[in-house]
Amino acid sequence: MTSDKRISQFDKALMGLRSLLLNGDFPAMSRLPEVTLSERLGVSRTPLRQAMARLVDEGLLARIDTGGCRVVGFSMGDIIDAIEIRGVIEGTAARLAAERGVTEELLSECRDVLAHLDVAVSDPNSIDFNKYVHFNERFHNLVGKLSSSSVIANEVERASNLLLASPSAFLKGQELIPDFQASLIIAQSQHRSILNAIERREGSRAEALSREHARLARRNLEFVLQSKPNLISKVPGLALVAT
Repeated sequence: MTSDKRISQFDKALMGLRSLLLNGDFPAMSRLPEVTLSERLGVSRTPLRQAMARLVDEGLLARIDTGGCRVVGFSMGDIIDAIEIRGVIEGTAARLAAERGVTEELLSECRDVLAHLDVAVSDPNSIDFNKYVHFNERFHNLVGKLSSSSVIANEVERASNLLLASPSAFLKGQELIPDFQASLIIAQSQHRSILNAIERREGSRAEALSREHARLARRNLEFVLQSKPNLISKVPGLALVAT
């Protein structure tokens, strides 16, 4: 029972603190006030410090030599590099899946996910964003599993946790922008092409398609920063990016 409570407190601290950081509640380079945060999130200092350690690993926080943590600031280049890293790792996963072959069970699961995504984008004028976000994340998680490598699968998950590199990083607020709606239809077409290349055992093609697919996030990032700065507050994490 004690263990379950500890896990619950850690999850509460992690999700709460990550949300505060991504929403820009604490400016970049500022030191986190542990006592205030503990009271604000309703958790004790131990799970809070565990959550801070996890977010150090994710790159949102950095250790201070004198103790505690500060919020990390990011440049446009940092985010572009993170997106490129995700593309490289997912591309490697897709290539290995094609070269090694995938079980029919996993292929069937992928097809089912893509069928749900087809439904989500079936009406260009009324895209189901909640459905798209859910099944988009499932598809990208599956790409790691398709590689038949726990190492690659873990790295795919780790890369997706890099700030604004997540496959769903720019989906919040996209229902307001026609250009973003069109990008989701393109993304779904790319999903199908990636799976097709894997099924046909075309490793190089699967890798190239996956890397190009990740670059949609870069184009969406550039669009928001350059053309729609009013959306910055609606995209979690952009508040930490220096423009």
